[in-house]
Amino acid sequence: MSNFSFEVLKEQGAARLGRLRTPHGVIETPAFVAVGTQAVVKTLTPQETKEVGTQVIFANTYHLYLRPGEDLIAEAGGVHRFMGWDAPVMTDSGGFQVFSLGAGLEHGVGKIANIFPGEAGGVLSGPRAPVTKTGSKPLMTVTEDEVRFKSHIDGSAHVFTPEKSIAIQRALGADMILAFDECTSPLHDEAYTAKSAARTHRWAERSLRYFQEHGPEHGYEQALYGIVQGGAFEAVRKESARVVAGMDFGGLAIGGNLGRTKDEMRNVLAWTTPLLPPHKPRHLLGIGEVADIFDGVERGCDTFDCVAPTRNARNGGILVRFDEGKPAPKFRLNIRNARFARDPRPLEEGCDCYACRNFSRGYLRHLFKAEEPLGQRLATIHNLRFMARLMEEIRVSLQGDNFSELKRAWLEPAGYTLTNG
Repeated sequence: MSNFSFEVLKEQGAARLGRLRTPHGVIETPAFVAVGTQAVVKTLTPQETKEVGTQVIFANTYHLYLRPGEDLIAEAGGVHRFMGWDAPVMTDSGGFQVFSLGAGLEHGVGKIANIFPGEAGGVLSGPRAPVTKTGSKPLMTVTEDEVRFKSHIDGSAHVFTPEKSIAIQRALGADMILAFDECTSPLHDEAYTAKSAARTHRWAERSLRYFQEHGPEHGYEQALYGIVQGGAFEAVRKESARVVAGMDFGGLAIGGNLGRTKDEMRNVLAWTTPLLPPHKPRHLLGIGEVADIFDGVERGCDTFDCVAPTRNARNGGILVRFDEGKPAPKFRLNIRNARFARDPRPLEEGCDCYACRNFSRGYLRHLFKAEEPLGQRLATIHNLRFMARLMEEIRVSLQGDNFSELKRAWLEPAGYTLTNG
């Protein structure tokens, strides 16, 4: 009997309540996946990460390949034993990191701030502005067979192929691993995006073939996810969904360029998820803002990963639903602000995390102003607990057939324009 399976327990429209069984435990979905790039959620121990309600961690193939190396991790018994984490782990293919060394660097498109460059504050003045070059020289080249890149650590030369990416992920031993893909920029045109998606499909076939021909290295099953690409171009995205859905993957990920604006992301999901097999789990790559989580769940996604909650925490960005009795802008407050210096309240009223149960906003502000590492730890604990509580509320709402009401209750007071799935 397989120790990897997915079951849809209940549906409300396209939104799904599910249960994903893995060799290292069950994931109740929808779920937020905490990013642990270097086999660690920055500043936290595995125990602290689990205690806040994190069910699964997303580690980074590219970074672990460069340091300390997949062979060393395999020798230690795989990534779970290496990092002391006995719950599920996902790893990416390395495709996004390779992209960040190429078009991402050249176009100035990053993982958080500029992932939607047509939004306010993005690198474009409008949603269909011309490609904007930053002048930064790409550190990678893509061919049909492989990707050549230079390490961001020491400049050394390396090569990734679909087969090598899967071999690394077999050695790392994550429960869920991703096929090697090429990630495009929101600034690429439709012709390049279509060409890239077709190459990603060929790489998906090669990834799947190598995965099937080379079994797991650590005595338990792994699931390989295919990645749907295609940018924000309807015909390309739908074709990619059909092609990847037709392959024998254990799950599907929606990745790459999700458009220049949030509206385009919603279109991408509306085009994509109806074409994916309903009995397989769906992961939305790189999305973790509150409103985007609601949009993703509403359109049939099951799991989400994003560095924003933890990265923002380390910079004093605290996730809260309300501040001073009013909805917090983008559900965040900057704890470094002077107005919190004498604030005796917890980071968020009603939060049950360790930080909120024991410390005040004033103390957290002091820690950040004094550059004490404990501030980053407490903020990270809170933000991950915030995400876990949000996902718990969403799962309860799906069980009770009131997801739409929950979405409205969260987003309308915060000034978001509600959209339908």
